[in-house]
Amino acid sequence: MIRHIVLARLRPDLSKQETETLLTAIRGMKTEIPGILQIEIGADNSPEGLARGYGHAFTVDFVDASARDAYLPHPHHAKVAQALVAATQGGVDGLLVLDFEA
Repeated sequence: MIRHIVLARLRPDLSKQETETLLTAIRGMKTEIPGILQIEIGADNSPEGLARGYGHAFTVDFVDASARDAYLPHPHHAKVAQALVAATQGGVDGLLVLDFEA
């Protein structure tokens, strides 16, 4: 299984509705893109104070690396990724992405 982790610094001017629409779109990838086992998403609530401005995170669990590799160019992922980049502070610079085999 491959776990794809994304940390996001969302723009402070996003409304609650805009944020929820984005999070719903991210969750919706599970039904649109084959090979996704689960998507978890949420806002930071750590008391440690080490988030460094990243206020939201999500994980996407894939069956395997080939499912992850097929997800990357998938048109639905491209649409959601474009919306996510537009919603972050600094565009791509407002994202941190890591994958690992779990």
